[in-house]
Amino acid sequence: MGQLFAVEISYRGVFQKNLAKNICRGIVLAAHNEGRPGISFGRYSDSPERNGIPAKSFAIVASDDETLEIGMAQYMPKQVDLTVVLDDTLCKGLEPWAWSGLEPVNHTLKPGKTLIVVSAEPAATLLEMIHKKDAPYKLGILKGIASFSGMWVYKDDHTDVRVLGAIAKALPELFKLESLEKYITEKLKVPAKVQSAQKAYQSLTISDVKAGQGNQENPFSFVQPGASQMREGVSIEAAPLGGPYNNAGGYKSGRPDKLLKFSSRTLRPVTDFSVCTKCTLCWLQCQDGSFDVTPDGYYDANMEYCMGCGVCEAVCPVPNCITMVSELAFTDNANQWEAYTKDKVAYKAWLKTKIQNVPAQRTSGYRYRGQYKEEIPAALEIANKA
Repeated sequence: MGQLFAVEISYRGVFQKNLAKNICRGIVLAAHNEGRPGISFGRYSDSPERNGIPAKSFAIVASDDETLEIGMAQYMPKQVDLTVVLDDTLCKGLEPWAWSGLEPVNHTLKPGKTLIVVSAEPAATLLEMIHKKDAPYKLGILKGIASFSGMWVYKDDHTDVRVLGAIAKALPELFKLESLEKYITEKLKVPAKVQSAQKAYQSLTISDVKAGQGNQENPFSFVQPGASQMREGVSIEAAPLGGPYNNAGGYKSGRPDKLLKFSSRTLRPVTDFSVCTKCTLCWLQCQDGSFDVTPDGYYDANMEYCMGCGVCEAVCPVPNCITMVSELAFTDNANQWEAYTKDKVAYKAWLKTKIQNVPAQRTSGYRYRGQYKEEIPAALEIANKA
């Protein structure tokens, strides 16, 4: 058997679908310029792609056709030579469609290989989110913000070739920079893209990650029954009915215990309960039923079920009552109402620090179709500083 390479692209469903597809296609065509056959494909279990849901695409490249056939026989690679993360909030883990449990973003990465993250954050910040791995690996950072260039239609901001340039540096055995330049020149025919790929190749920073370094949390998981263990008729429990928030009253919405949704979130709502008028709009309009009614009549978002769509902020009639904040500002899914009732002064101070750190260029992608045009200047500014 010859040599086989597998590359995994983790991305936000819908918003980055075309971006991930174009990167995988570029990997294969750049490798073709070195005489290596390849194929790219998306993971079936991520379909249908709900907005923002973690999803994956793959590129398989081999030294010969026979080896490629063996690699193609896999439903999806169990181990990869390179993982690329297109949105740094995915570093907290992935729970894609039809997958039970939170998968570390470096789960399939081979020991000693490279995890590339598109991010404006330093390695130390990302490692606070990335789950520990029993083997050492490398962390590459390609400076930039999460690109939503795959949202409905593909809007070009050079993120595809910048990622390809980073791949050429991190895994030169897959394809060299010269082969990538030839692909861009002959297929894409945009000279500026050659320069973007070259700049990304030069600016990618790679650091070593030791075994056991990173987020020490054990990701949640569920025991999946085999075919002989499934009961007849129904295999998934329906969502339970709601009930009291706690013994003091209130109301807790019924939710399925195996459908946590927070890994689909790039932003989360933070609530200033001191200005809340208890109008009920956030509770009524939440598409995922993530809000609970507290015993004192406030509305508390359960952060394990919140997808970060921003509808609650949009419908709230009180200025600065609900603010969407980048997921990068948080390390857990702690209950906000409990923190507020425990110490209102401390909560107010915490709230102020979170809201002050809202990055102007960060958006959820749910708002409106024209929003991406506004992000391009910010994305280019960060890329040019790299």
